Amino acid sequence: MNKSGTGQGRPASELISNRIAELKDWRGETLGRMRTLIKEADPDIVEEWKWMGTPVWSHDGIICTGETYTHVVKLTFMKGASLKDPARLFNSSLDGNARRALDIHEGEEVDASAFKALIRQAVALNGSGRSKAAKQPKQPKQPKPPKPPKPPKPPKQAKSSKPGKPGKPSKPANQPKP
Repeated sequence: MNKSGTGQGRPASELISNRIAELKDWRGETLGRMRTLIKEADPDIVEEWKWMGTPVWSHDGIICTGETYTHVVKLTFMKGASLKDPARLFNSSLDGNARRALDIHEGEEVDASAFKALIRQAVALNGSGRSKAAKQPKQPKQPKPPKPPKPPKPPKQAKSSKPGKPGKPSKPANQPKP
């Protein structure tokens, strides 16, 4: 397992372990159990510590975050809306265009195999964006054809108010102004 996203000079994995230990209740046990399932689903997952103390699991981008609140442990999948969830584990943040979350309350059990399937799907989704770019290198832009030259403009006529010269016609001197 790779470790990054340190805080206070300590590895993220240590900070996450400390958070789990500090909780000393069902929330610590639940977060620890979910962390184990995440690592079992993807041994190459990267643990990070972001946003002033949030455990984050990444692989080619963020997979999910693990937040603890008074009455819930929340696992938020950044691209959860794009994942198939036949076991209907997602039960929070269902209205968004990108994220989905799994709220776990005290005493609730999560289907381990369905959760691992979500993790693997999220890893594959993150990796698919990179592999498409790698498989299809950018084509060099074709040069634009030169624009045809503009036809020459006719010479401007000099404007003059004096009679007999080309340009603006002059008013007769003996007409009153309207």
